[in-house]
Amino acid sequence: MIRVVVVDDQELMRVGFRMVLGAQADIDVVGEAGDGAQAIELASQLRPDVVLMDVRMPVLDGVEATKRIVADGTARVLVMTTFDLDEYVYAALQGGASGFLLKDTQPDHLVSALRAVASGDAVVSPSVTRRLLDRFVGTGGPPMRDTAELDVLTDREREVLVLIAKGMSNLEIAEALFLSEATVKTHVGRILAKLELRDRVQAVVLAYETGLARPGLG
Repeated sequence: MIRVVVVDDQELMRVGFRMVLGAQADIDVVGEAGDGAQAIELASQLRPDVVLMDVRMPVLDGVEATKRIVADGTARVLVMTTFDLDEYVYAALQGGASGFLLKDTQPDHLVSALRAVASGDAVVSPSVTRRLLDRFVGTGGPPMRDTAELDVLTDREREVLVLIAKGMSNLEIAEALFLSEATVKTHVGRILAKLELRDRVQAVVLAYETGLARPGLG
């Protein structure tokens, strides 16, 4: 059973998410919060598997709440947003969120994304992730992080990391590089371990911040 806390300052949104998630046999909405401070308290008390987190809220916003929840190790966080809040989402990803969804996401996509995050994966939507990074990581300027961080990677691992940054799945990477999916999974695992990254979301951010991947390329 996947235990979830829903966080949104609009009660109608919380009700809607509860209805969608509560209809699933393997998901249990164990709590709701209307601001980031309440979210932190509930996460600490209930120890859910996933916190579905709104971004702009009173008292404490979702970005700061995400950072604190992830730092405390109480739950994984899936951020909800709209296009006009892109800058907040990027900050949330840097803060440790396991991905993000648009608030108008179809119910089945919400459910599958939540299951993926609960299982330890990260939700990286190719189109929305690239839009975020194109706007907020850089537009051709100097890297935001030292490229020497990537020296531990082999040439093949760098290739794989670039494709991860494009939002490709393991299967898509396998097809692009003419590898088996199992081999790609091994490469991804080694990349995360060598760079001391938690998941694919952090890998995407690092690839752009070091300049390995560039907005508008590929």
